[in-house]
Amino acid sequence: MGRYLLALDQGTSSSRSLVFDDDGRLLALAQRELRAHYPQPGWVEQDPLEIWQTQLDTARAALAQAGLRAHDLAAIGITNQRETTLVWDRRSGAPLCPAIVWQDRRTEPQCARWRAQGLEPLVHERTGLRIDPYFSASKLHWILTHVPQARARAVRGELAFGTVDSWLLWQLTGGAVHATDVSNASRTLLFDIRRHCWDEALLSAFEIPAALLPAVRPSCADFGLCRAELLGAEVPIGGVAGDQQSALFGQACLAPGLAKNTYGTGCFLLLHTGNTPLSSSNGLLSTAAAQTEAARPQYALEGSVFVGGAVVQWLRDGLRVIGTSAEVQPLAASVPDAGGVIFVPAFTGLGAPYWAPQARGAIVGLTRGTTVAHIARAALESIAFQSAVLLQAMQRDVQAHGGGPLTELRVDGGASVNDLLMQIQADLLGIPVVRPAVTETTALGAAYLAGLQAGVFRGVDDVCARWRAERTFYPTLSPPEAQARLAQWEHAVRQVLTP
Repeated sequence: MGRYLLALDQGTSSSRSLVFDDDGRLLALAQRELRAHYPQPGWVEQDPLEIWQTQLDTARAALAQAGLRAHDLAAIGITNQRETTLVWDRRSGAPLCPAIVWQDRRTEPQCARWRAQGLEPLVHERTGLRIDPYFSASKLHWILTHVPQARARAVRGELAFGTVDSWLLWQLTGGAVHATDVSNASRTLLFDIRRHCWDEALLSAFEIPAALLPAVRPSCADFGLCRAELLGAEVPIGGVAGDQQSALFGQACLAPGLAKNTYGTGCFLLLHTGNTPLSSSNGLLSTAAAQTEAARPQYALEGSVFVGGAVVQWLRDGLRVIGTSAEVQPLAASVPDAGGVIFVPAFTGLGAPYWAPQARGAIVGLTRGTTVAHIARAALESIAFQSAVLLQAMQRDVQAHGGGPLTELRVDGGASVNDLLMQIQADLLGIPVVRPAVTETTALGAAYLAGLQAGVFRGVDDVCARWRAERTFYPTLSPPEAQARLAQWEHAVRQVLTP
């Protein structure tokens, strides 16, 4: 058995592959951009074959960059953009239609009908989620309803449904494995997170044939063998987790009360709650965390910001006020504050704790003295504002269940390298924000899960011992100042929520 681990990190904007050694050190990283298509307003699609091909290309490139062969690998771990929905032919493996991406909002009318039918309490009780286009069930329902013959073929067992992890597993194993893990299954709106099984009542309510569904395994499990012809030798696949649960694992947030925030296209804040799911009264979700053993379920509270780092991409590609994403920090830092400007980037509605799919973005507080630098700073602040509101909601839920206050927030993702953003975040939260030495925690979590299955690591304590901080950002605002800033944010949000 080799001693290296290959993590396949299939994200919304790119496919990446990373090689780690048995101490969790990053040895190689390969990345390919992944295109999104917007055929109608509110629709977001990707090509399933492009998802697969870019992922395979990066796996080969990362091995070559590290100077390794497939024989040197102990295992492969997979982490993926969640909720994105794919359907394919079981015989040919051909996708039935484009993948419907998690950001897609086309199914809001159907979700509204389900809510009107009174399904929300059942959904929340069984899944910990709420009826929203964000999750997979309505996307799968749309495919079965709108693609010719799809429903009839699904009933006959000719089609397979999966989130991106299942699609990659199918391709890697040549169709030998149709499976997912508990963390991805828990994001479909079809999985009972307490009984750990597909829920018959929800399948019936959402008109989903059970024949479509993958088998559900722990996140650390035997997911089959990668075909020898793909990388040069058969390699066991030992870990699968949705990107945010994988990042929680990679951040060593494996005990109740530990939290992380990932700053990517969106922002995703997860708080580990132990072996019991907490019901939120503040618009948050209960979800399955990465699970290393079938008999030991793990849970988290989650809040999702739909537009995080994507607001910087909009400054670059939409307004064209910066040439690269890296330019936003010096531009924003060139002014001492946002000059009263508040940017609410509700490009695709607002996620937790607002859950307002019809909201649209706004920039308020503009004056004749407003400059591009003020707007850039307000854009960065919008990421921190949304995350701070999520954390406050989480704190209320935890304290309602007898938990204590959060003492730090661990951060990762592409935008976590932005020192100004991290300082703003610490100021608004009033607690230290800790950036790890390895910020590729999403991929690292998948590598750890695969390494545990392969015996590279002795257990979760072995994983936790490898986590190290790189920098801690301490708050500099007083609590009243921070609350005043958050009140300004909430005032701006109310303006986009008002019809």
